[in-house]
Amino acid sequence: MTTAVLPGSARAGTDPLSSVGDLGSAEFAVVAGIMMTDARIHLTEAKKTLVHSRLSRRVRENGLTNFRDYVRLIQSDATERAAMVVSLTTNHTHFFREDHHFDHLRETTMPWLQERARRQPVRIWSAGCSSGEEVYTITMCLLGKDRASAGWLRNGDVKLLATDLSPLVVETARRATYPAETVEPVPAPYRSAWMRKVGDDYQMVDEARDLVTARVLNLFGPWPMRRQYDVIFCRNVMIYFDDAAKAELEQRFVEMLSPGGYLYIGHSERLIGPAAARMKGCGHTIYQKPAGGAA
Repeated sequence: MTTAVLPGSARAGTDPLSSVGDLGSAEFAVVAGIMMTDARIHLTEAKKTLVHSRLSRRVRENGLTNFRDYVRLIQSDATERAAMVVSLTTNHTHFFREDHHFDHLRETTMPWLQERARRQPVRIWSAGCSSGEEVYTITMCLLGKDRASAGWLRNGDVKLLATDLSPLVVETARRATYPAETVEPVPAPYRSAWMRKVGDDYQMVDEARDLVTARVLNLFGPWPMRRQYDVIFCRNVMIYFDDAAKAELEQRFVEMLSPGGYLYIGHSERLIGPAAARMKGCGHTIYQKPAGGAA
């Protein structure tokens, strides 16, 4: 990406590792304010070293030598501001992470989804999908351990949505191609049935990929989806938000869930605020929206 340098800004030298100086408290405060406004991510002073590390490259790539000029840039350039927000988000995931969620999905949620698919569309959302390992873990669980077990999906209207703030990781989810070491946690039957070798990598087969739509989405922006979802996964995303942001997002998830639908959140997360009163726990960090009108 090419971004114009603001008038009066100093240009960096040719050394790509040249120092960009310290991140001052005033500059950090501006960055933290943007992260809260744009992504509701709460950055404390304890994160200053991390912010310095992640943004130093963007400072240099924009031809700048210090954070003062970079802050001026993000205050005037919407494209670089968005790129900065993405660079400060964390994208870490792997296949079958927190496998108790997938045990519950197979044993409890899937029979409900299969019955539901006989009479109406089924929709599943991986919110904060990162590079796609979560949504394709869900997909493989739905498809089953062999081709024959996927018949209910072929005969129904079942779709999965994967969203993330970062265009880069969303594109990775669309490609659905992963290094061999990344797919090691995938049980052999799933890997054999739903992945194929592409050089040294593995790619999800077309039948799995065709179930998934990957889109860029800010969870605190407008949601363009027009129907409720039967299952929502949003795991290890809300740990970066303050309580007000968590409560707001969780309440929106509850509204987006179909009656009887399930919400899966991260192992260290919990429901707070109005959402906590509207959902019932049915396992560690697994919640169900009651099917009755009271919810």
